[in-house]
Amino acid sequence: MHAPARIAPSILAADFARLADEIAPIEPFVDWWHVDVMDGHFVPNLSLGMPVIASLRAVTDLPLDCHMMTTNAGDYVEALRDAGADQITVHIEAYPDPTDVARRVHDAGLRFGLVLNPPTPVDAVIPYLTTCDVVLVMSVNPGFGGQSFLDGVLSKVEHLRKWVDSNGSGTDIQIDGGIGADTARLARDAGANVFVAGTAVFRAPDPVAAVHELRRAIGDKR
Repeated sequence: MHAPARIAPSILAADFARLADEIAPIEPFVDWWHVDVMDGHFVPNLSLGMPVIASLRAVTDLPLDCHMMTTNAGDYVEALRDAGADQITVHIEAYPDPTDVARRVHDAGLRFGLVLNPPTPVDAVIPYLTTCDVVLVMSVNPGFGGQSFLDGVLSKVEHLRKWVDSNGSGTDIQIDGGIGADTARLARDAGANVFVAGTAVFRAPDPVAAVHELRRAIGDKR
């Protein structure tokens, strides 16, 4: 049984000079804001940090889903919380045993999740799913927006959905990378229930219409 669908636009694709204006018309129709934090080490790109997160928190009531594409995400848990984060996801590739960082995130009162890159087998996260509020399957190689969807990751989503349902877990299954209407439908069929879309929303001629198109594609009538 699929969990309720959520759409989490990635602000990485927004115009940062107009961030408040970019998110305002979309906010009534989406569920989370996805915030990509990159350190230039774990991935070959740099992106936003605490000042932008705090600025975003000041203009939205939606949950801030902070995806930490960094080698040392655990060092910033309290700073992220204080900036306004609601959820922190860290890469299993950076934390092969994420037990301690999961505890730290939960002790800070935030939701915790694990992320796995396209080459990483799903078995890497299975032993730790009981610590996860969300697990994020990357459907592109992380670091840059606008990449094409890698459909080979759908088998991971299916595996995770079977685990979540068979264990009676409420863990969300999120997918990120190359998500548009067609790929969101494939991911929904495989078992995903949280959809990160950046370019498909913020670079669309009509971002609100793009969100509605995503909802129709995943069979959500909101």
